Amino acid sequence: MSLNQENADLIPMEPDTGVRESDDRRRGARDSPSLMMLVLVATIGVLLYTTFLFDFSNRGNWLPYLMVLSAESVIIFQALIALWTILSSGHNPRGYRFHNAQNRIYGPNHKTLDPDLDLTTLPMHLHDSPVELDVYITTYGEDLATIRRTITAALAMHGKHTTYVLDDGKSDDVRALAAELGAEYIVREGNAGAKAGNINNALSVTTGEFYVVLDADFVPKEDFLYQTVPFFAETNVAFVQTPQAYGNLDNLISRGAGYMQSVFYRFIQPGKNRFNAAFCVGTNVIFRRKAIESIGGMYTESKSEDVWTSLKLHENGWKSVYISTVLAVGDTPETIEAYTKQQQRWATGGFEILLKANPFSRKRKLTLDQRLQYFGTATFYLIGIAPGVLLLVPPLQIYFGLAPINTGVSFGQWLLYYAGFYFMQIIVALYTIGSFRWETLMLATASFPIYGKALVNAVFKKDTKWHVTGAQRRKASPFNFITQQLMAFVFLAITSVVGIWQAMTVSAFTLALFWNLLNTFILGAFVITAFRESRHNRREEKGLPPKGSAKVAAEAAAARALAQDKIGSGLSERTYEGLPPVRIDTAAGAR
Repeated sequence: MSLNQENADLIPMEPDTGVRESDDRRRGARDSPSLMMLVLVATIGVLLYTTFLFDFSNRGNWLPYLMVLSAESVIIFQALIALWTILSSGHNPRGYRFHNAQNRIYGPNHKTLDPDLDLTTLPMHLHDSPVELDVYITTYGEDLATIRRTITAALAMHGKHTTYVLDDGKSDDVRALAAELGAEYIVREGNAGAKAGNINNALSVTTGEFYVVLDADFVPKEDFLYQTVPFFAETNVAFVQTPQAYGNLDNLISRGAGYMQSVFYRFIQPGKNRFNAAFCVGTNVIFRRKAIESIGGMYTESKSEDVWTSLKLHENGWKSVYISTVLAVGDTPETIEAYTKQQQRWATGGFEILLKANPFSRKRKLTLDQRLQYFGTATFYLIGIAPGVLLLVPPLQIYFGLAPINTGVSFGQWLLYYAGFYFMQIIVALYTIGSFRWETLMLATASFPIYGKALVNAVFKKDTKWHVTGAQRRKASPFNFITQQLMAFVFLAITSVVGIWQAMTVSAFTLALFWNLLNTFILGAFVITAFRESRHNRREEKGLPPKGSAKVAAEAAAARALAQDKIGSGLSERTYEGLPPVRIDTAAGAR
């Protein structure tokens, strides 16, 4: 007999959202013997390729060899960390204490609830005592329609709570909107500490034992508190993090940015639970006030306050929980500018941890598992710089005849090791994501200048300005943000012409030319995306409908309808992470 059957008379009459069934399906996918087999075979492929790569007898010319060795070493390390974490992703954080607490969440005397009862006014309980809950919606220049949706949904969440709008934009319109909808409004002098400072200020004037943090564009589901608060029955739990899911996958940039995080939220974060290393991603999270107060508040010395705060909490012995249940839907970047600034800020935060708080430092009070997990997080964005290094290898061979692998290694031998590594990575990605997404390949290849600049910012301690996803203002030209990518495309295009001329001269099509052509096409697709975005912006400025606007509008409406269906019923697993139908129900990025 299951726990829920034994305590059937204590189960509150919450709407049947299908959460337990969908979570079971996700865990089933993560526990799948097929996935375990794929991960193990992929790991063997990684190790075999590593032995081939580090066998100096296979070395060609030193310069391209060292370039390949450095870039591939980063990729290999991240692949091993990811595969190891995925193997642990079947861990279920919901134990007896969670279910017992959830069954008694509205108090020990509420064996059943009147279906007509307004659950937004009913106090939630832990250990049979009522708890005070606050909800913080952080705003900084977002449009009013976006903020309205989030406030309205936050107020409708089940369980008595107080909703606060933390307005760092200091807008009279936002103040009026909060008053109209019935939310509290908090504003402060200055913007010190950015988002973390905004939250710390709210903590100083509110009293809730637990507080939810929502970005202004993330619309929460009504049972957000019901699905997260019971975890705090364990007194050492500091925060519960839920996924970032997206409802605006309307163009190549937004789809690529959204899909890039799918493996992280579906498999990496659940795997981190096993090592008590799941970290906060800044929104869709609920904290225990006592835990945050024990570390002096949210970390304010970085724009990536979420990861830093998580690190401090783990160092102080607190526990984190990640659940893969989608409980809020928001917006992912839709423009090259927004994507560039978001990724640069995230990457800078990761590099800051590597440089300022090396997880393997003796000063860090972490377990070995936590050290490895945080080191993987801190070095993750180096994988974004690797394509920039590898892009230069084919031109070295085309122009100067410098090859990374010596001519004594046959093509078949190289292909066996190379395919064993990359082909298995692709197979695992196809299994976890559900389909091949070329948008992610395009962004992953074209983002190397972003991560390179982030590394420079972290090394020289340059500040990165906060950028609001989806903020309404005059859009800048995308070409303002892709100078390096455009130069790389022109260079590779010229190199391809030279390589084709050489191939026609000697009647031999080289592997270097193949890679150079492939890289040229990928960067070319990115440049075309920028041209389309620029044209779209010009038409908007002239008040003209964008080309294909009817189709785009229909696709956007369908995507948002699916997202709202997911929020409303919890049954639409097809739209997990804002994705279209996939073959599994359970996402390597850092957030």
